[in-house]
Amino acid sequence: MTPTTALRRARTAAAVAVVAALAAVTVPATTASAAPGMREAAISQARANVARNAGVFGYGAGQGLVLKDVVLDADGASHVRFDRTYRGLPVVGGDLVVHQDARGRLQDSTRAAAHEPAVASTVPKVPAQAGAANALSAAPGVKEAVSTPELVVWAADGTPRLAWRTTVEGVGEHGQPAGRVVVTDATSGEQIEAYDAEHQATGTGNSEYTGTVGLDTTAKTGGGYTLTDPVRGHVTKDASNLSASSLKASSGTAFSSATNVWGDGRKFSTDRSTAAVDAHANTAWTYDYYKNVHGRNGIKNDGKGATVFVHVGTNWDNAQWSDACFCMMTGDGNGTTDPEQVDLDTMGHEMTHGVTSATANLRYSGESGGLNESTSDIFGTMVEWYANNRIDTGDYLFSDQSTPPWLRRFDKPSLDGRSADCWSSSVGKLDVHYSSGVGNHWFYLASEGSGTKTINGVTYTSPTCNGSSVAGIGNQKVARIWYRALTVYMTSTTTYKGARAASLNAARDLYGAGGAEYAAVAAAWSAVSVN
Repeated sequence: MTPTTALRRARTAAAVAVVAALAAVTVPATTASAAPGMREAAISQARANVARNAGVFGYGAGQGLVLKDVVLDADGASHVRFDRTYRGLPVVGGDLVVHQDARGRLQDSTRAAAHEPAVASTVPKVPAQAGAANALSAAPGVKEAVSTPELVVWAADGTPRLAWRTTVEGVGEHGQPAGRVVVTDATSGEQIEAYDAEHQATGTGNSEYTGTVGLDTTAKTGGGYTLTDPVRGHVTKDASNLSASSLKASSGTAFSSATNVWGDGRKFSTDRSTAAVDAHANTAWTYDYYKNVHGRNGIKNDGKGATVFVHVGTNWDNAQWSDACFCMMTGDGNGTTDPEQVDLDTMGHEMTHGVTSATANLRYSGESGGLNESTSDIFGTMVEWYANNRIDTGDYLFSDQSTPPWLRRFDKPSLDGRSADCWSSSVGKLDVHYSSGVGNHWFYLASEGSGTKTINGVTYTSPTCNGSSVAGIGNQKVARIWYRALTVYMTSTTTYKGARAASLNAARDLYGAGGAEYAAVAAAWSAVSVN
């Protein structure tokens, strides 16, 4: 979450192609749970549509489709997302979405950069060991590192080539999970790009950030309780300051209590269950937000709960989501000014990385990486608004509880001294935590509008980049639009221009192309110089 823990630099900015927009139609909220037969029919129809329209999708000999996600609309329309393979190798930047009407007829398509991923050979000239050695040298801050190379067709810039994608996993300077993914050309050995691998409630809980909260726990045979949520399926564990190399979903110790009363409500508490209270409750609020607002049944939309670790590493002032172990990991802060990283918007932010990975899978570099971070900021903030907690009230100040006064803010992101308020051709070269400012600024303007405004006791002043005045439509509508854009229209290589197109498609689907919502989304993008 915090940019000081790793340098994330983009080497490539990729483009997204959005083909043949549908006519304006208003679509009710999507359904996460539908009859299995409807889902399987949509998948079968999508595969057939790709085969029948091979030219549209750039689908040819040697290619395969791997199902990634399915979104079923209430009107029967479907949106089926596939990853692409070539001669059995994953194609990085080859993902696509098939948009179909209720009868399974192709209506539209969304494709990432790699439309025709054929390469001359699938035999690398540079061996895996060389790719691994290159990857280890590109991750100097990772200790106790192990590397796992995978041969892929790398085509995120639209030019396919054989490459080694090597994941380096180990421990950072505070014992926190640390890792890098390094991509090297399998013919020349040249490094193509490198980026971070980690992305980074019954009973009564006395929390650090949100007062006294209710917790859904599980009674143990013979007496006592554990912080295992029987409703949502997640379990909260003490990592005992273990390093990343020791942490798996089966690691750690589940918190237990004889009384079902947890924590002492103090910051920098010596009661280790206090951080667990916040983590357990905030994981539940995040799960409930996605399910009750967007109809999403868990991080991967499969109803499964995650493992949540607190007390990871030593003086680790950060939090991360790990796809590898399906885990949420939080540190204890820096021990002096920043307490445990388990506040509402931080937890919502990190778990949203899991949602993004399971859907559009926005690449963690360039403009796509900025959109990835912005998406987590947006939905982490919306979890805070959803919880409606009397102590940690809804605001547009990200991580204001655990990183006071705030880590990032939405109305004018540049107030942190590094983030971008407006899009420019150089935005993709920024650290993804700073290029995310463009998306955050858009979200604020679309939600609340430009100018000065006081909300829940906080005064915001949001300028526009083009001198316009923008009227907001409320953050609930904008978040609903952004969620549909993420899960239906964005792909791994979506840029800010592509995000504008995706969100306008989503606004059209939900509210109609002639409505105030569509106009507000467009005006807010123009106000941050995305046209």
